[in-house]
Amino acid sequence: MRTILLATVAAVAASAAQAEELNALVWCDHTDPALIEPFEKAHGVKVNLKEYEGTGTALSIVEQSRPGDWDVFVIDGIDVPRAIDAGLLAPLPVAELPMADIFPEVVLEGFQSRDGNTYAVTEKFGYNTISYNKEKISAEELSEMQALWSSDEFAGRIAIYDYYLPVMGMVAMGLGKQTADIGEGDLPAIRDALFGLKKNARSVVDVVSSQTALATGEVDILVGGGEWVTAILAADQPELDWMIPDQGAVRWSQSIGVFADSERKDLAVEFVKYILSPEGQARLATSSCYWAMPANAKAGEVLTDQQKAALRWDDQPDYLKRAQLYPAPDGDLDAAMQDAWTEMLQH
Repeated sequence: MRTILLATVAAVAASAAQAEELNALVWCDHTDPALIEPFEKAHGVKVNLKEYEGTGTALSIVEQSRPGDWDVFVIDGIDVPRAIDAGLLAPLPVAELPMADIFPEVVLEGFQSRDGNTYAVTEKFGYNTISYNKEKISAEELSEMQALWSSDEFAGRIAIYDYYLPVMGMVAMGLGKQTADIGEGDLPAIRDALFGLKKNARSVVDVVSSQTALATGEVDILVGGGEWVTAILAADQPELDWMIPDQGAVRWSQSIGVFADSERKDLAVEFVKYILSPEGQARLATSSCYWAMPANAKAGEVLTDQQKAALRWDDQPDYLKRAQLYPAPDGDLDAAMQDAWTEMLQH
């Protein structure tokens, strides 16, 4: 009897310990203690964070995990349909979420809702565009995107963000194409432009290296940059800035949802509600990893004037009109785009 009682007590203790933890698969901006600790203190829980880059990596992590291992999923907005198709996401209680406060342009209902259910909500967005050192070059000189790959003036002064979708989307826009309409017939022209861009480039770099290259003066221009690169550096290096060329920019967004097999759905929903609150949004927008626009417009009541200036808060209506979503290729086109990107890297 005593053995059974001890086993029961141990099981209850294990269950309680489990209930006090939340496991989230996230981008690096969610790992900032300034964002996570207020939620942990308010709910008396521990949030375990696993950082990843690229939706393919996240899906591999999930495939290698046991059902119920993960509770919260942060994912690229355009990839939410993949997660829905795979049965990974649970419907969200939209009546409990501040949906009316989300910037209408980033709701992405066609990506995040299906059959009357909403499976994810945009939490943060920004632009893949041009970051630059305005003491070395002017925004006017960068206003024509094609000059980046056709003019010798920029030779050796460029770094390229190493992610094929946004950069190829930018190049397509520079060629007068719509990101949503890119097909295999467009790839030869995009490939030629990429080769010209690589010829002018000093490096093709990841997130951290792209900031470093610009901040140290290794390059004057980052193709694929944006507020996520320079906003966090603006206070110490006001010469670093970002702009949108005449042809526009590629808009990225990240979404948050709850795993369908989570055993802590109520707590996971509370985390989503916190992240989407004005306070959570302000902390997420100014995370130590990278800054970007919060999806909830009421975050503007929490952000400082300096923070809003760095994020170009007042310019968002114009930027949203001029930006296009990431390309969303099917499997065959995606493989062809990756092949073209690899060829550029090796050129």
